[in-house]
Amino acid sequence: MSTKSILNQIAKLNEIGKALSAQRDVTALTEMILTNAKELLNADGGTLYLTTEENSLKFAILINDTLKIAMGGTTGLEIPFEPLPLYDDQGKPNNNMVAAYAALDRRTINIPDAYTAVGFDFTGTRTFDHKTGYRSKSFLTVPLLNYEDELIGILQLINAKNPDTNEIIAFSESAQSLAESLASQAAIALTNHCLIAEFKNLFESFIELIAKAIDDKSPHTGNHCRRVPELTMMLAEAACLSTEGIFQNFDLNQDDRYELRIAGMLHDCGKVTTPVHIIEKSTKLETIYDRIGLIDHRFEILGRDAKIDLLQAKLQTFETGNTVQMPELDAKYHLQLENYERDRQFLHSCNIGSEFMSESRKQRVKQIAEITWQDQNFQSQTLLTENEVYNLNITKGTLTAEERQIINHHIVVTLEMLEELPYPKKLRKVPEFAGGHHERMDGKGYPKGLRREEMSIQARIMGIADIFEALTAKDRPYKKGKTLTECLEIMGKMKLEGHIDPDIFDLFVQEKIYLHYAQKFLDPDQIDQVNEAMIPGYNRNISSASS
Repeated sequence: MSTKSILNQIAKLNEIGKALSAQRDVTALTEMILTNAKELLNADGGTLYLTTEENSLKFAILINDTLKIAMGGTTGLEIPFEPLPLYDDQGKPNNNMVAAYAALDRRTINIPDAYTAVGFDFTGTRTFDHKTGYRSKSFLTVPLLNYEDELIGILQLINAKNPDTNEIIAFSESAQSLAESLASQAAIALTNHCLIAEFKNLFESFIELIAKAIDDKSPHTGNHCRRVPELTMMLAEAACLSTEGIFQNFDLNQDDRYELRIAGMLHDCGKVTTPVHIIEKSTKLETIYDRIGLIDHRFEILGRDAKIDLLQAKLQTFETGNTVQMPELDAKYHLQLENYERDRQFLHSCNIGSEFMSESRKQRVKQIAEITWQDQNFQSQTLLTENEVYNLNITKGTLTAEERQIINHHIVVTLEMLEELPYPKKLRKVPEFAGGHHERMDGKGYPKGLRREEMSIQARIMGIADIFEALTAKDRPYKKGKTLTECLEIMGKMKLEGHIDPDIFDLFVQEKIYLHYAQKFLDPDQIDQVNEAMIPGYNRNISSASS
């Protein structure tokens, strides 16, 4: 072989190495390994096997030019052959099969002619040739070993061809050397791909573990951690397809999408530090238990004391002989019990979180609180403690201002946790995306008080996804999931108030992302007929992504 030919092969080998390193899809990678090996060594056909955990070699791709066969790889055609076992049923090495022998012995097997080869079983090859009229002759079988000298696959080439005459010839020593060099590069590429896939799987499993930890604390927020990424990606896809306004130059490649999805999965990871009794606070008086039971007990004591007072009064009338007062005493007693029951039922209603609690209801809570009762030490106590009054008079929802601050602190913890991680380059925006979903477009959000122009589109998208999921969630302990109309009305007002991004919200409505999400996650009774013209602030001016 001339020096020029050798240099050309070396150059080609380098090009192949670069191409293998750049390929990310493992299926395409296996195909690239075999096709490049065939081209480099001018072989008529070949097979790439990959090892399995069952000590066998499975067919990854099979190509034969003469027979026009191409299976496996990116062809979409399944290879109908069973994996080659490396050991028989008794655990003995399968040294009769050349591919298995090369795998077990970790060395290249170069056979000039399969029909005259000694020591290997080529019965299957002969049968194949008889059926197809093909003549399998030269075989070059090369093991693919990783950096730990572990077998990851076998590259087998068949029928080397003379470049000038196309005559089937044996694989030369130089061809074998090239094949081994290519196998080494292929092994590195496959190993790197496997390592990356394993680390990605480990990383995502760790994220799932965090979500499960939150789920174990609260199944309600656990579902939130799973649904927000789904909705985020739906909205991001619509933004990529739109060609108007802020979306004109917005696009996400595969890495960008993965980064955003990871951010969505981690957006509430700080909730692992939030106390369970606050996350799960379904009523205003709930701590570790619902303290409304204590108030019920006090009303029972009031009723008991009222009956004792009644019986004492009746006894006195018997002693004085003034029994005409009996009906009046009974009526007064029953009226007192009715008042107590009305007050008790009222406090129960106040204990349920609502959208708004009026001042008149708050005043009545304070009035009821002044009723006195006798404790076990016969000490006079007010019916409600200051803390109970404070909790029952929460204006909206079930959380006090202090508890709301603890809940809100989860985003600070989230940022602190995420910013501590040593991200690879393609994931470095995860903290920014995940940490911005409680910011507002007018700068009044938290934790950093960022304005719209200081935030990425991805972070603004996640903010809308977070709000919509929370509004529609049917598994929260303190409320039922809202209908689509109710959610969009609330979010329309939030748009007008500078809370959420106006363009992203308009896209969210126009492309009916809310409906696509609802059909996947919401109950039928939440999916009502939305009149988009009635949504506050909605402006249908985004170029349709579906048009």
